[in-house]
Amino acid sequence: MSCKPNTKPQIKEQELIMSRKLTIKAFKYNPLSKISKPYFATYELEETPFMTVFVCLTQIREKFDADLSFDFVCRAGICGSCAMMINGTPKLACKTLTKDYKDGVIELMPMPAFRHIKDLSVNTGEWFEGMCKRVESWVHNEKEVDISKLEEKIEPAVADETFELDRCIECGICLASCATKLMRPNFIGATGLLRTARYLQDPHDHRSVEDFYELVGDDDGVFGCMSLLACEDNCPKELPLQSKIAYMRRQLVAQKCKQ
Repeated sequence: MSCKPNTKPQIKEQELIMSRKLTIKAFKYNPLSKISKPYFATYELEETPFMTVFVCLTQIREKFDADLSFDFVCRAGICGSCAMMINGTPKLACKTLTKDYKDGVIELMPMPAFRHIKDLSVNTGEWFEGMCKRVESWVHNEKEVDISKLEEKIEPAVADETFELDRCIECGICLASCATKLMRPNFIGATGLLRTARYLQDPHDHRSVEDFYELVGDDDGVFGCMSLLACEDNCPKELPLQSKIAYMRRQLVAQKCKQ
């Protein structure tokens, strides 16, 4: 008994992708214009293999709407500039593939929690500058720094754990995901708590737990977190937000009990 070969034509996934139409709905609004009103502009594009949302936006601006505003720099998931709400979830446009949206409809909005500039563009830099000043995001050390000499040595394991937290690209996705941040505008968010954890565990920083308690030991800091952990679920760099928030909470609770 012989098996007949399958003579049915095999349709490759790439061929299916090539023939699909995408519908992109982009939020448009200029808060600085007295006549501008919020609305969604709709665009249709031909999907190509390995297409990202960023590529869609570039094509829209080149072919249909030169006025569409969105942010980008690196196009490689390094700078964090192109973060936006994609079908209700904060993501990096340059790392989000259109093939993951089976119905071919993609709705784009600016991230909440930041000052809106125009269309899909928000001012994350303004918020992060304020956060860095608020948590005093620099090494505090009473020793006079001599830049001609090497830093004090620390154990490799400690260095790895400390500098791992410097991988934050300040995209703001954790803040846009955070229910506490949306309800409490002054909440420092996961990225702020990550920053304080980075300096608390850095041997070069001589601040005490009590010093950090004064910075973030309140409802706008570590005790405001509701532990919903959407920040960790959506972080594009997969940073250990859950464990570091828990670390800060343990340290500051112990300090509070001493008072």
